[in-house]
Amino acid sequence: MDTESTYSGYSYYSGRSRGSHRHGERSRDRHKSRGKDSRSEKSVTITTPPAEPLLGDSAVRGEQVQDDNWGETTTAVTGTSEHSLSQEDIVRITKDLEDSVGLDCRRYFTLALAVVLGLLVFLTPIAFLALPHLLWPEKLQSCGTACEGLFISVAFKLLILLLAVWALFFRQPRAGLPRVLVFRALLAVLVLLFVVAYWLFYGARILDSQDENYQGIVQYAVSLVDALLFIHYLAIVLLELRQLQPCFSVCVTRSTDGEMRHYNLGQLSIQRAALAILERYYCDFPVHNPALLSASKSRAVKHLAGLKVYNVDGEFPAAPAEGPGNNTAAAAAAGLAHSQSRAMIAAAARRRDTSHNELYYEEAEHERRVRKRKARLVVAVEEAFTHIKRMQEEEQKKAPGDVMDPREAAQAIFPSMARALQKYLRTTKQQHCHSMESIQQHLAFCITNNMTPKAFLECYLTPGPTLQYSRDHWLARRWTLISEASVTSGLKDGSTFLLRCGDFSLVVTTKRLPYIQMSEEYIDPKSHKFVLRLQSETSV
Repeated sequence: MDTESTYSGYSYYSGRSRGSHRHGERSRDRHKSRGKDSRSEKSVTITTPPAEPLLGDSAVRGEQVQDDNWGETTTAVTGTSEHSLSQEDIVRITKDLEDSVGLDCRRYFTLALAVVLGLLVFLTPIAFLALPHLLWPEKLQSCGTACEGLFISVAFKLLILLLAVWALFFRQPRAGLPRVLVFRALLAVLVLLFVVAYWLFYGARILDSQDENYQGIVQYAVSLVDALLFIHYLAIVLLELRQLQPCFSVCVTRSTDGEMRHYNLGQLSIQRAALAILERYYCDFPVHNPALLSASKSRAVKHLAGLKVYNVDGEFPAAPAEGPGNNTAAAAAAGLAHSQSRAMIAAAARRRDTSHNELYYEEAEHERRVRKRKARLVVAVEEAFTHIKRMQEEEQKKAPGDVMDPREAAQAIFPSMARALQKYLRTTKQQHCHSMESIQQHLAFCITNNMTPKAFLECYLTPGPTLQYSRDHWLARRWTLISEASVTSGLKDGSTFLLRCGDFSLVVTTKRLPYIQMSEEYIDPKSHKFVLRLQSETSV
């Protein structure tokens, strides 16, 4: 099918009837604008060094048209390069640094506040027992056997409380949330108010009067420790047990390729639900590959790029001059634009009738190439592993000092499969997900654990979850939570929020699990019994 369609009507181009003077001015203006554009484009190029994560520039690399025989026709040149930054890049980097510093300061401030509150809680019972001995030791009554037994009780309860607080609160943080956790803040305020109330009562009734009953003071400290243990039990119920029962079903959809998963969640706030979804996203969703999305974009651009509109009825109307007739010229220009848009729409509608055939043959050709290069890759890998077995049999006959380690064996057989693997990864748009170093490490791992060729190829033939790939490109991923409701509010039926990261986002919709009504139906066991009667007479 010819990519250029001719239609009668107006055109972007006119004949040669225009004067040379106007053409000269237009050429000089075009030359000036081209010079300005070429000078302004020199300060916006950033070259990524080879050691950077491979998924960093995946969107840019995926859209470039590359030769399939790049392994044979490309020359790699290593060396140093000069990096240039524009003003927008400097502002963006400064903003990222300020945000990261703010998050670190907030995290350390929260940790310091928790440590101070914990020290106040654990030192308060000890201070209750020590202050009478320091301030009025001569007035205190002797501590009997029951009082000494309370000392042991306080010591063990404080030890249990210390271990419980360490196990529940002082854990490695999994993520940095945008807002504080409501239940944790309420528990911290409750503990602070509780300790302050005990101190006020202790100062008013014991310190001022210098109470001589030391056993009563010890029992007062024991009651404080018991109350702290009950508050810790309340924290376990609110922070851990409350969210275990599933109450909502959330549907997570990736905006770019429509990949979808469903999860059941309990009574959680929006930000904690987002954290739970992201933890499962890295394990359940296949890796995001923007290179696979560039095919449809390039197809749409190619579909519209072949349309041109020619003027076969007359010359291109000149620009309206100043004067009483400029309104008529402006109306003519508006009519020209309207006619051009109608012509383009009509052409696109005619070509849309046959575009499905082009899509069908393109996909069929792509599948044929993938199957062909997959077969070549499987054969190359099987031959390489067969060579490894021969090398292992030969090394068993050598001296112990001459045995080759798995890393050297992987480097020795990698060139035999490198070309087929590179071609397959490029055809399936996975070349940015795997570096040569990571492939050799995986090959050495398979050789060390005596794995089969199929086990080695599984991570390349089937796209895996995000955690399967390089640690650098997902460890520092920063997500943005977008929600109309407050992120500290709980999940509700029909609530929707977004998790945005770079050029894609996760759309989360919430549905409440239905109430299930079950009934019981009794069946009499005797109703299942039957009698088998056999006739004594048989036919001859």
